[in-house]
Amino acid sequence: MVIAVQGDITAEQVDAVVNAANNAMRGGGGVDGAIHRAGGPQILADCIARFPDGLATGDAGWTTAGDLPARWVIHTVGPNYAAGQRDRELLVSCYRRSLEVATELGARTLAFPLISAGIYGWPKDDAIAAAIETIRSTDSSIEEARLVAFDATTYEQVAAALSGHRG
Repeated sequence: MVIAVQGDITAEQVDAVVNAANNAMRGGGGVDGAIHRAGGPQILADCIARFPDGLATGDAGWTTAGDLPARWVIHTVGPNYAAGQRDRELLVSCYRRSLEVATELGARTLAFPLISAGIYGWPKDDAIAAAIETIRSTDSSIEEARLVAFDATTYEQVAAALSGHRG
């Protein structure tokens, strides 16, 4: 089941939270910065230990969730549309790989941000469509996937897309 949630992804009570990370895996802005701030220094320390060379665009890996209510953070590196990375398969791969990692961990509930739809500039309607299509079509252990929108407008767009209506 895929549901829309409006709120702060760092407060989601799920098995794993997906982080829209950058290739360096050392924290950043947006969702990445919020997760690192709320989760504390353990997340960065685990990123450094587990991903000394960072992570490729479209791939995913996990770390501790530190002080977050979740058990794990699944970091995935979305394509930077604004910088010319416009291959939709890279975006789809972020969701698919995150679901694969979640399944390997035995997670049942997962909270996703809209990967690449913030500072990376992926067109929001397509970012939403890619998320929903990929989550629904990927075989995984996830019983509930939440698409967490920080603002009301994005939440309404996600909810409309989930109900099959474009608005």
